[in-house]
Amino acid sequence: MVLFDYRHKRLLIIAGLILFADQVSKMMVVGAIPLFHSIEVIPGFFSLTHVKNPGGAFGFLAASGSNIRVFVFIFVSMAAVFFLLYVYMKTPRKYKALSIGFALVFGGALGNMTDRIRLGEVTDFFDVYVRHLHWPAFNVADASICVGMSVVLFYFLFKKDIFE
Repeated sequence: MVLFDYRHKRLLIIAGLILFADQVSKMMVVGAIPLFHSIEVIPGFFSLTHVKNPGGAFGFLAASGSNIRVFVFIFVSMAAVFFLLYVYMKTPRKYKALSIGFALVFGGALGNMTDRIRLGEVTDFFDVYVRHLHWPAFNVADASICVGMSVVLFYFLFKKDIFE
């Protein structure tokens, strides 16, 4: 049995790049944009907006006590990371796109978990909107999770690897 094969390298490279891009982009936003301020990139559609999310997706549990919230989200994040690692390792080698999807989700989960451990909250900054209708702000880790889950969902809906 090989302890470190190309699938391990794929996971480390993809998750490592996502984690790196996520943390660097968050540091850049924190250093360049004051909290709750925006830089309009595409008028009427996209801005870089520095916000903090103490809760989960869509602000879930944001109003809860900070100790409970931090404990819950760190615990859930760690459980998700270990589950994704397990699922990734159990994915048959022939399903390259599926394993890439899991690696993207894994990297995104690591990015947001890192913020929760370090700061107790997550930095978000991508702000997509049409006029006054705003999608909740998100970050590189969130985008990676969404893209990865889209790949996984595609596989499970169509039972086909996109690289076949």
